[in-house]
Amino acid sequence: MIENTTMKTNNMNSAPSNRRSGRMLAVVLSACVVVGGATGAGCASSRVAATTEPSPAAMLKETWGVEVTSLRMSGNGHLVDFRYKVLDADKAAMLGDRRYAPCLIDQATGTQLKVPNTPKLGPLRQSATRLEAGKIYFMLFANAGLLVKSGSKVTIVIGDFRLENQVVE
Repeated sequence: MIENTTMKTNNMNSAPSNRRSGRMLAVVLSACVVVGGATGAGCASSRVAATTEPSPAAMLKETWGVEVTSLRMSGNGHLVDFRYKVLDADKAAMLGDRRYAPCLIDQATGTQLKVPNTPKLGPLRQSATRLEAGKIYFMLFANAGLLVKSGSKVTIVIGDFRLENQVVE
């Protein structure tokens, strides 16, 4: 008989505890739904904005089949080194075509830098009859007068190819 009384007491005590745990669980789940719903709504709207307007890098890949790997000062500031990776050789063909003279324009001053053509080496750029996908190519622009500096915003033009708002490292 004593055992039955003990069991009844435990059952009575556990019922309110279960009710409290159930209420607490409901409150926590409700909070998660509210917070998760608000966070999800923010993410969904930012995804829509991102898909409607592709990034400049994505547009460069899609239109010209290249990816900029670096744009930095070299030769103690006397050269600007531009490197790009070819992703689609057909789209990127203009960048390797010798008929088009590359030009780097400093956006602040309008100064135009050209690829130097040395007597022994020729133009300081890689050009090929056909560019190869997966390879990285370079162009060196002469920076006489050290007008372009690290942090300068520049535009690179090669024929119809135009790459704007690039920051020199």
